Amino acid sequence: MDGSDSLSRSSQATRASWIRRSEGQPHLVVLGRPGRLEIVPFDAKSASLSSSPLVEHEIDGVPIGFAVHPSGDSFVCSTTNGCKLFELYGRELDVKLSEKPIASLENVGRQECLAFSTDGSRFATGAKDGHLRIFEWPSLRILLDEPTAHKSFRDMDFSLDSEFLASTSTDGSARIWKTNDAVPLTTLTRNSDETFECCRFSKDGTKPFLFCTTKKGGKMLVTVWDISTWKKIGYKSLLRKSISVLSISLDGKYLALGSHDGDICVVEVKKMEISHWSKKLHLGASISSIEFCPTERVILSTSTQHGVLVTKLSVPADWKEWQIYLLLLGLFLASAIIFYVFFNNSEYFWNFPVAREHSLTPEIKGVLSDPHFDEQNVW
Repeated sequence: MDGSDSLSRSSQATRASWIRRSEGQPHLVVLGRPGRLEIVPFDAKSASLSSSPLVEHEIDGVPIGFAVHPSGDSFVCSTTNGCKLFELYGRELDVKLSEKPIASLENVGRQECLAFSTDGSRFATGAKDGHLRIFEWPSLRILLDEPTAHKSFRDMDFSLDSEFLASTSTDGSARIWKTNDAVPLTTLTRNSDETFECCRFSKDGTKPFLFCTTKKGGKMLVTVWDISTWKKIGYKSLLRKSISVLSISLDGKYLALGSHDGDICVVEVKKMEISHWSKKLHLGASISSIEFCPTERVILSTSTQHGVLVTKLSVPADWKEWQIYLLLLGLFLASAIIFYVFFNNSEYFWNFPVAREHSLTPEIKGVLSDPHFDEQNVW
């Protein structure tokens, strides 16, 4: 469980995010450096990033964070000088990048949090001054505009069905917003010694939960909330140190927690037990972001001091689609062989001897004609 397989590092980039591509194309990663963005391909076989970027693009300011659209065709970059929309063109490794302004987010201050909904129909921003904006995508029609949502944004996440948005504040509070009705729904309850920090909704489609990292006194907990009642149903101490970031895999099977001193642990959601622990991965540095690869058990982590790091997780490998089809084909062929052998060697189900059939007839008639035979026991 302890240990790390660190396979790729980019020391100059301070922000990074996965760009999911269609099947058959390599996934990409957008790297953010002061004044520049880079798009690099990810090699699934070696679990590493290419040292040669496909695209380089100059920007104004220092990147703060990314929100990549689920389609992989565009992403929004928040910088110290505002937000910009970038669109990707091309296939395979022939990729081009175009920059477009977002009129609704010009001159609105620093945006600490960005998030797309799972279906890509919603886009939300949380500002340093506590201003929350939820847009319809791609029309950018404003759905909710709340200037005093929080003191200052800490984290945010959409639910799997895009109906809810959870957000946390630097003052320790957490609120739930209903995106369809564009209204605040509730505030999570907490004790005086509790503060909420990070939040992520479950993604497996079967367990409608909200996970929050919660500081209670001197302890760090992961609390679980039922989103039908918004009541806490459990908690567990996992990393046992100050947590800086929380992430969840696209299939909802794993949570990843990053600490302020560079540790990362990955938790299996079903058991709520640690299945991978990388100690001192970003030695002495606060981890600023963690993201799971869309298709591989690999995570992308960043810190200001150590840059971007790709880590292969020591967790059981998932079945690939082709492996499942191969197994089904094998079962089908095995069934066909068994059927063929049975057909050729059976004497009673397929090749009834005529003589035996006639010899049984008198015995049956004799039984039915016996006056002392108990009629209730015939069958």
